[in-house]
Amino acid sequence: MALAERILTGDVRAAARLMRDIDDGFKSAVEELKILYPRTGNAFIIGITGPPGAGKSTLVDQLTAAYRRREMRVGIVAIDPTSPFTGGAILGDRIRMNRHADDDGVFIRSLATRGHLGGLSRSTGDVVNVMDAMGMDVIIIETVGVGQDEIDIVRMAHTTVVVMVPGLGDDIQAIKAGILEIGDVFVVNKADRADADRAVRELTVMLEMNPDKDQRWRPHVVKTEASRNRGIEELVQEIEAHRNYLHHSGAIRHFLEEKNARLFLELLKERLFAEVYGHIHVNGRFRKIVEGLVSREQDPYSAVEEILAEKFAAR
Repeated sequence: MALAERILTGDVRAAARLMRDIDDGFKSAVEELKILYPRTGNAFIIGITGPPGAGKSTLVDQLTAAYRRREMRVGIVAIDPTSPFTGGAILGDRIRMNRHADDDGVFIRSLATRGHLGGLSRSTGDVVNVMDAMGMDVIIIETVGVGQDEIDIVRMAHTTVVVMVPGLGDDIQAIKAGILEIGDVFVVNKADRADADRAVRELTVMLEMNPDKDQRWRPHVVKTEASRNRGIEELVQEIEAHRNYLHHSGAIRHFLEEKNARLFLELLKERLFAEVYGHIHVNGRFRKIVEGLVSREQDPYSAVEEILAEKFAAR
């Protein structure tokens, strides 16, 4: 029985193996994903992003517990920093969520960024689809926390939660980082710290003055103390309010169209590049092109046109 078929029957080990194959880039994983794709699109995807040290992992842990109390199955994709030695995830996030390890209704997968910018791993979307096909009701993606480059999560999650903490300095950094544009819900975590109320007020004012955000949805700022389980229910209510907005306003349709268009274009670009580059690399043409560019006997624009003409003419 194929891995995908076993996953659809509830085989958790098969799911873990397929996720490993996806992360390792095995071509066989693509055939399994083809089988699973028609069974996806049912899970609600929540993105948790914010700077390192904001308490994202603890917040994800508490959100998971809150949704489990609602008898929902939860998948967690924790994007961890890449180990400089093995290239794998350091697994710090999974350790902090250890209390859910024995819960059959929770599935946790750590992924390494492996140098991929944007706060996510290249395999995140496919891993999310596997969890979706497994029957997870809610999938929470926690980004690595790289700051202003974290735009990928907005394109993947239905609701993006931006987590900030008071006392990080340079409050205006929120504007410079484009934080106001990516968040659907804002959280000031570690609200027991001094200046928490001031951070909430300043964020609220900046959100009210932001002219670029969809005016039909006004993001709110929620105070939490994740380590003490305070403010978590209020956060869940705000997330669910945004979920209801997406469906009742019809915005979910536009989101899904954009998401799937990007997915198709990204796969198309990857496949075309792999085929063209693989061909000229194997037959030694790539090296000759580079030598021609160095000597200025050939320009890069003509070289690309020639390769594409040869590739598609051959078909």
